[in-house]
Amino acid sequence: MTICAISTPPGIGGIAVIRISGPEAIAIADRVWRGKSLGEAASHTAHLGVIADPSTGNELDQAVATLFRGPRSFTGEDVVEFSVHGSRWIQSELINLLIRNGCRLADAGEFTRRAFTNGRIDLAEAEAVADVIAAESEAANRVAQQQLRGSFSRCLGHLRDGLVDLASLIELELDFAEEHVEFADRSRLLALARETLTTVDSLSASFATGQAIKNGIPVAIVGAPNAGKSSLLNMLLHDDRAIVSDIPGTTRDTIEDTIVVDGLPFRFIDTAGLRQTSDAIENLGIERTWTAVSRARIVLWVVDSSLEKPECEEGERPAPTGGCSSDAEEFARELSKRLHVDSVVVAVLNKIDLIHPGEVQKLLDCYQRLPGVISAIAISASTGTGHDALRALLRANALGHQSLSDAAANERSSANTSRGNHRNNLPSEIASGDAVIVTNARHYQALLHASDSLRRVIDGLQTTLPADLIAQDVRETIHHLSTITGDITTPDILSTIFSRFCIGK
Repeated sequence: MTICAISTPPGIGGIAVIRISGPEAIAIADRVWRGKSLGEAASHTAHLGVIADPSTGNELDQAVATLFRGPRSFTGEDVVEFSVHGSRWIQSELINLLIRNGCRLADAGEFTRRAFTNGRIDLAEAEAVADVIAAESEAANRVAQQQLRGSFSRCLGHLRDGLVDLASLIELELDFAEEHVEFADRSRLLALARETLTTVDSLSASFATGQAIKNGIPVAIVGAPNAGKSSLLNMLLHDDRAIVSDIPGTTRDTIEDTIVVDGLPFRFIDTAGLRQTSDAIENLGIERTWTAVSRARIVLWVVDSSLEKPECEEGERPAPTGGCSSDAEEFARELSKRLHVDSVVVAVLNKIDLIHPGEVQKLLDCYQRLPGVISAIAISASTGTGHDALRALLRANALGHQSLSDAAANERSSANTSRGNHRNNLPSEIASGDAVIVTNARHYQALLHASDSLRRVIDGLQTTLPADLIAQDVRETIHHLSTITGDITTPDILSTIFSRFCIGK
């Protein structure tokens, strides 16, 4: 069946693209086309003409028709794309005209599904199409484009080839057991299984990074009331997103917004001030603050530096606690307890415009020595001081732990880099395109299942487990990896996957 749909976003625009795909795509397009016959035109050519209703002769719009003959098209079928003016009425009328002349309105994701069915792309690449469309940052686009180009699929292909060899050797051993023929000693098979497991576990471990890139790196802004958390959020967003007030407890719920810093998406979460209070509503907000801390990759601990006094005098060696107040040390330890294992804490000493410049470095030294604090930075949210350095520090710690020297280097780099040349500031594994990063939850679950099967293979090879049982675990591993690329799938899985796509893609 030939399908059609609007492929551009809904609404008014300069142009709109209506896509047709299927065995009758060219014939149906020719029925409504006044211009060079598309049936006689070469593939991958564009033609200017007029769209008209063949039953009435009424002209609808001047348009450009672009022709792609199968199998050299996105879907693998004959495809025609009409580029018309972006009037909603023109778009609607053209769709109705195509349906009256033999088309069916496409289901969500049906064009991409046909590309998969016709062997133009595998399932992992098909899912990457949706990620490319949804990408809202350079990092997310690069990761999605890498998967779309087949890097993940090729990696899985190499793993499957090795596992097929492993299964073959084990099954040959089984077939010729009575002849005592050894096709490969178990140490070699064990080494292959362990190498495969290492790769599978590395891929699954990248999922946390992939989710952060895809959905925004979560950054929780925490601290005491009136420390300047909301002011910091507004400074980072360059917008009055949060209400700023001298009244303690103004922020009682979390406030979220996302910005892109040098190609990486950050999801900032402004939280309720942490303090002892009898207010039930404020306590609910404080509970949500601790929840945000537990889910954040970076915690910005905002401190009102105008209220802080380092307990170590100039020239004295800081105390083991860091030289800060006991309250600061206690709060730092509480933060450490609540953190996710891969998260970091950055102490943000705010309001430095209200203290003597000579006190700033002493405070930084104190807070940087507190337990769990990876770095400390001095800013003024009201004046914007330290804004660029904070952005550099966020980028340096965005996707995992990084040394302070590396962070400092990134800060210096940021100061010397123009906004238009931010690509070099992306993490090296993303900028280079070398590493495969998993972003899809379905792929992640399949990798976990494959890992479990491989561990059973390794256990079996290390014991006297019969070869047929080991071979079964190898086949299960192959099965789980094959579900990612769609070599093994079901109509239900496909329907679920492609139903999340937009109509027209």
